[in-house]
Amino acid sequence: MSSPRFAIVRFPGSNCDDDVAHVVRHVLGARADFVWHQDRSLPGCDFVVLPGGFSYGDYLRAGAMARFSPLMDDVTRFAAAGGAVLGICNGFQILCEAGLLEGGLVRNGTLRFEAREVSIRVERDGTCMSEGAAGRSLRMPIAHADGRYHHDDPDRLEAEGKVVFRYVGGNPNGALRDIAGVTNDRGNVVGLMPHPERASEAILGSADGRVLFESALRWLGR
Repeated sequence: MSSPRFAIVRFPGSNCDDDVAHVVRHVLGARADFVWHQDRSLPGCDFVVLPGGFSYGDYLRAGAMARFSPLMDDVTRFAAAGGAVLGICNGFQILCEAGLLEGGLVRNGTLRFEAREVSIRVERDGTCMSEGAAGRSLRMPIAHADGRYHHDDPDRLEAEGKVVFRYVGGNPNGALRDIAGVTNDRGNVVGLMPHPERASEAILGSADGRVLFESALRWLGR
């Protein structure tokens, strides 16, 4: 396929949008376009990213109001048609609130904002962010106060293969079964709390996040 086109959704308080755009443009060599959350339609694109940061209304519950942004209707349609969607940190919270991913993110077990490097393991192939990466252990940073993943039926979640990323060597937020990221039934929607865009070049201390973005290209090129 021609160079893939990524749409990066900006919410009030997004602070990792430029980081994602840098990786897409200068590490992957693909196209990145910003889309404002109040727009009503996505541009022509192959992959949608909801970046980390904050969104208005987080004082109610992280992502609870952002999920009603006008653009989210088209993001939902895009995902339903099989389009690839990634939510990082606050983006993960929004995807859960919108019902595009199961479960939810609640206050860290430490009751503190956690900002440090963690290790995660890729649990499965066959998603838009793990194609060809199963079994890899990766280092990347976290930065969140509400990153503790919860699900009412974790046995079913595990049995259906929806756990994509798991913390190893320590659980930074008390997440259920060390879960750091999940996917939907089709594998085209993925959310994770760690920030791969902040660990995609060696100068940042780890380039492991690049593995996940390269998985996205493999997914798009299938």
